[in-house]
Amino acid sequence: MSNINFNTFTIGVEEEYMVLDPHSRELKSHEQKIVQEGQKVIRDKVKAEMHQAVVEVGTDICRNVDEAFADVAHLRKTISGIAEGLGLKIGAAGTHPFSHWERQLITDHIRYSEIVNELQEAARSNLIFGLHVHVGMETREMAMHIANSTRYFLPHVYALSTNSPFWEGRKTGYKSYRTKVFDKFPRTGIPEVFESIEAYDNYLKLLIKTNCIDNGKKIWWDLRVHPYYNTVEFRICDVPLTVDEAIAIAALFQAICAKIYKLRMQNMNFIQYSRHLINENKWRASRYGIDGYLIDFGKEAEFNTRTLIYELLDFVDDVVDPLGSRHRLQHVHQMLEKGTGADRQLQVFEETGSLTSVVDYIQGQFLHNV
Repeated sequence: MSNINFNTFTIGVEEEYMVLDPHSRELKSHEQKIVQEGQKVIRDKVKAEMHQAVVEVGTDICRNVDEAFADVAHLRKTISGIAEGLGLKIGAAGTHPFSHWERQLITDHIRYSEIVNELQEAARSNLIFGLHVHVGMETREMAMHIANSTRYFLPHVYALSTNSPFWEGRKTGYKSYRTKVFDKFPRTGIPEVFESIEAYDNYLKLLIKTNCIDNGKKIWWDLRVHPYYNTVEFRICDVPLTVDEAIAIAALFQAICAKIYKLRMQNMNFIQYSRHLINENKWRASRYGIDGYLIDFGKEAEFNTRTLIYELLDFVDDVVDPLGSRHRLQHVHQMLEKGTGADRQLQVFEETGSLTSVVDYIQGQFLHNV
């Protein structure tokens, strides 16, 4: 174990928030005022997104999950305070329960104009809110190895993050409808295995050369090796209601990376399954969240999703203490018992029959435990 430097596995967290009208509870354009005010306080940690009712924030590079927790908590408090000052509210869920995308304004920026011009309605309707977790690696070569192996676990963690059961005023029947909306984009979903970082970089170069993309960041997979930095970026999750959930998910991704790295250092690896098989689990996770069954491809049988997530916690257990993340991962147990964001949104809807009550709940959870 002495040859493993656990400090390598730094964490960065990005979250996308919805800007809400406190009266109608609809999504509301903030005309980039939240971003302008935010940049005075937290500089480039707040950014505009394609839709004007979305605010994106990103942490610094954090050495451990506690730093990440403090950073995300500070970002949520700051953005919430600025929004209050402008007479607006903030919430975090993968989709808004009833706002219609047709009524939302696009941010006036050349990058977004280009995306909308190319992708048309797929881009305009892409009114969704995600959580992205970056985990630092020694090298991009190692990042590619770890990305190949961690693909298998994407549906398991995604099931935990499910937080978008409603779309345009309808109960969709999915625990995460967000990915169904995002699937309309090109270059999304579970990536294939790349045999080396060179193969991956050559793929990016070919797409740029043939005008498919103008830069490597237009690869929108559920998991990608960053085109420039030594990081693996996990992009599959809905943005969670609370900071505790966001950091538990970030801690789980970090632990999975460290575990795969540890196996590699012992000349072992996790079996790599095809994109088609992992996609079966992703679909189940989006439909049923933690209430369904996922397939264990080693045993060629389906198992209760909660059982498999507990198994995943056991699998990473030996790297959790060196990473200093056990107390943050404890929250996963709470999520498995109390339900994901989607389960809790649906529960509010069952009790009240009101989607405005669901929005109030989302907004009320935003600063929970901060």
